[in-house]
Amino acid sequence: NSRGAASLLKDSIPITEFSASGPFEGQDLLRRGFTSVKNELLPSHPLELSEKNFQLNQDKTNFATLRNIQGLHAPLKLQMEFRAVKQVQRLPFLHSSNMALDTLRGNDECIGFEDILNDPSQSEVMGEPHIMMEYKLGLL
Repeated sequence: NSRGAASLLKDSIPITEFSASGPFEGQDLLRRGFTSVKNELLPSHPLELSEKNFQLNQDKTNFATLRNIQGLHAPLKLQMEFRAVKQVQRLPFLHSSNMALDTLRGNDECIGFEDILNDPSQSEVMGEPHIMMEYKLGLL
């Protein structure tokens, strides 16, 4: 017999008998995974999506204005600088403030919510440095 034990088991036990149906149907965790209520919820306010994408919308508006005023080269140069600055980061176990990106966007003189309540010493990123570096390099 060249078929494996898994195929024999699959052929001998009908899977449909194990699935419950009706108003009290249980969630099949093995096949569908855990349900996430957060993914099924709609935004609670019409401005919630706009606020989540505020920085992206502001960047698009600034790029469009810059293109109209100075030409196509100005937003392209700024986008290349953004990408270069985003790539430069500290080691994965150290907190990175990304100050250069804030300076390019003009947010370096603004005090926001994350400046006061984002204490890096209470961050969940802190961990074993060797393990985190090996994970980032793909060794684990």
